[in-house]
Amino acid sequence: MVPNQLRLSAAAHGHGGYDSDFSDEENGEKSVQKTKSIKEDGLLIKPFQKAKQGSVVHRQFAAEEWDREEARKRRFHLIAMDAYERHKKFVNDYILYYGGKIEDFRRSGANDKTDLDVIRENHRFLWNEDDEADMNWEKRLAKKYYDKLFKEYCIADLSRYKENKFGFRWRHEKEVISGKGQFSCGNKHCDEKEGLKSWEVNFGYVEHGEKRNALVKLRLCPECSYKLNFHHRRKEVKAGKKRGTAVPNSKEPKIKKTKLSSSAKKKSKKKTHKDQVSSEDSDNSDKDSDNSDAQDGPSDADFWKGPLQEADEKSREEEFDEYFQDLFL
Repeated sequence: MVPNQLRLSAAAHGHGGYDSDFSDEENGEKSVQKTKSIKEDGLLIKPFQKAKQGSVVHRQFAAEEWDREEARKRRFHLIAMDAYERHKKFVNDYILYYGGKIEDFRRSGANDKTDLDVIRENHRFLWNEDDEADMNWEKRLAKKYYDKLFKEYCIADLSRYKENKFGFRWRHEKEVISGKGQFSCGNKHCDEKEGLKSWEVNFGYVEHGEKRNALVKLRLCPECSYKLNFHHRRKEVKAGKKRGTAVPNSKEPKIKKTKLSSSAKKKSKKKTHKDQVSSEDSDNSDKDSDNSDAQDGPSDADFWKGPLQEADEKSREEEFDEYFQDLFL
């Protein structure tokens, strides 16, 4: 009885006859499948593919990857902004991290200049060769503006006429088109168009520390002309008279007679007698030549004087008028 009990206890602890005949085969098949799967995984791995990390990465490596990703997002955000927005962001970040005021970063516009400011600084009433010797871009801009002005008549500022101080400037294109300064009063604050007079003024002025003079013309109405001539009268420019033909009834200037001695009188009488004889001969010769020229026709010199003047043909009514005038005389 004792051996049977020992046999049962051994069987209970796995040392008896309860073992399966298929356990070894199943374990062998599982090991084969594992080796096949490992080989297949090795074949599917690409040469540039990183190995899979089964364990948790290091904290420093994770922080570097996070910083790299944040930098990429920040760079993309900055590229999407324009220059002004990017500048504002950098300024705000600087103030946020280092402190300060936004007023400290605002640019001062005290030294800013526009094209109009440059022209005002370098403008000249009249340009000469010395002014054009040393030209920079500012002077070239002022000279280009000066070339576009019209310099026949001036526009005047007569607001300080009692102090004998006047301001003159040239006209621009719009004023020429509207007739300001020529067909209307040249005073800056007057638009009168009746009774205009032309005045010539010697304009003295100081420009860039140098005293200069210029002779200018302007047209003003009677009221503004009074202001211009308040202290002393300027020269009035009048239209020149047309040159016409000589007046036939013009009186010859009288020659003053001087007292001559008796001998001088005799000599003068002889000379006058000879001159009269020579003048008569010359007159006769001139008459003969004129008659011959009239018979022969116009000379060669007459062709070079100008085009031939055609005789005006009288109408029938003019001929009748002349005929009746002769009858009634």
